[in-house]
Amino acid sequence: MPKIVDHDARRAELARAMWRVVYRDGVGAATVRSIAAEAGWSPSALRHYFATQTELLVFAMEHVQAEAAERITGGDRSGSPREIAQRILEQLLPLDRQRVREAEVWLLLAARAPTDPAARARTAEADDGIRRAVEFAVTLLTGEPAADPEVVAGLHALLDGLALHTLLHPDRMPPGRARELLGAHLDALVAP
Repeated sequence: MPKIVDHDARRAELARAMWRVVYRDGVGAATVRSIAAEAGWSPSALRHYFATQTELLVFAMEHVQAEAAERITGGDRSGSPREIAQRILEQLLPLDRQRVREAEVWLLLAARAPTDPAARARTAEADDGIRRAVEFAVTLLTGEPAADPEVVAGLHALLDGLALHTLLHPDRMPPGRARELLGAHLDALVAP
């Protein structure tokens, strides 16, 4: 009788192994070989699930998006609309170890997007998720039924820039400074 394999359970096992490697050693260390070793698998067995590094990064980005969505939807909703908006948008910035690792995945995948259709599609989905979070925050701040597309685009660009600078230049853009800049921008949006 053939062995029945639960592919979803195997992918979940691989995801846990991948994130252990990413959190411990950084996203650059998340190779097929290192993840296979972490999971106790052979590289050829892992390649059954992820044939390329891009497939592995796409899978990692799916996890990043799910984690961010969970933090945003399950986050603290107490306080003023301005405070809630800041807490929501901070979930999209690399302000702690987990979010730094998530941002590293995003950056590696984004670097592949110009030449890799799978990477391009996943980064587009991630950008759509960020845009929706920004739209929600702007609507919350302004009390308007729909967010102004120009305001959303500007705030989205600010988040991308803060994320990139916080990730690449943590000495010049530490988490506290990124929070301050985001807060100042939000304050300007609600100023009369």
